[in-house]
Amino acid sequence: MKKQEETIKIKDLSIGYLSKKQKKVVAGQIRSTIFSGELTCLLGGNGVGKSTLLRTLSAFQPKLSGEIFIQGKEIGSYKEKELARVVSVVLTERLDIKNMTVTELIRLGRSPYTGFWGTTSPKDEEVIRQAISLVKIEELTARMVHTLSDGERQKVMIAKALAQETPVIFLDEPTAFLDFPSKVEIMQLLHRLTRETNKTIFLSTHDLELALQIADKIWLMDKQAGIRTGTPEDLSLDGSLSRFFARKGILFDQETGLFRVVNEFHKQIRLSGHGSRYAMIRKALQRNGVQASRRITSENYINIQGEEILVSLQGKEPVLVKTIEELLETVLSLCEQPAPSC
Repeated sequence: MKKQEETIKIKDLSIGYLSKKQKKVVAGQIRSTIFSGELTCLLGGNGVGKSTLLRTLSAFQPKLSGEIFIQGKEIGSYKEKELARVVSVVLTERLDIKNMTVTELIRLGRSPYTGFWGTTSPKDEEVIRQAISLVKIEELTARMVHTLSDGERQKVMIAKALAQETPVIFLDEPTAFLDFPSKVEIMQLLHRLTRETNKTIFLSTHDLELALQIADKIWLMDKQAGIRTGTPEDLSLDGSLSRFFARKGILFDQETGLFRVVNEFHKQIRLSGHGSRYAMIRKALQRNGVQASRRITSENYINIQGEEILVSLQGKEPVLVKTIEELLETVLSLCEQPAPSC
């Protein structure tokens, strides 16, 4: 892994909108640093200013106050063409492009280098080939852009950003509109690219679970608390994630580092066993209001025995079942006493 360097430095940044009558501050006093070779994910609810922050960092809209340094130079000091060689942006909007191949679209990433007529040199073409290879979309190059799936199109846009040869890539909701496998694939791709290219990749996302598993750094953006930054693990241990996403019915599990739904339990039962079968049975019972674990003291129990599950309830004959569906039918029909146990 290459040495990480400070790519972006933010000092006392305020973002928002200016009009003739008033100034609307969306977020203020933002201070943070973003490094090369890291995937950083910006998380927050709707309307907190994630897109405004991304547009400001990309110089698509002016900051209200403060400073943004990219590679040691204040963003306002860059000329437009200079900035296009430092920052590339992948937006969330779906493309409506007809009569253009994938290679032709990726070739547009070379526009900061190709002059008025857009004629590419052999060096430009080599950069384009490298970008296609990094994203692993060789089989798509001859396809027309309008025939691509959403996931394929997003890969092409990432390749276009790579062809732009910028040290920084910003992405606004890159997994929006994608099915779950494609979301995972895109996030893993972006993480891999930070390692292989040492670029700074910064993105906004609503895919909380994926961000917590894949991102190197998390930015938590909140209207009241401002922005908190750190690794997912540090933000978990110091309680930031629990506080930030505190909602009725949702609990952040520090053991797994993921969120889970809070269940209301009406009954309890002892569950013995191990591995994925134990975890799946426990999950199914909890969803149905039955708290189950090894730590519960009860004469009623469920024992995992290889491919079979033994259900033993007080006053009932033990029952052997093979599937969790059978288990639920057995437990819920026999387990008729009210809390605290079956």
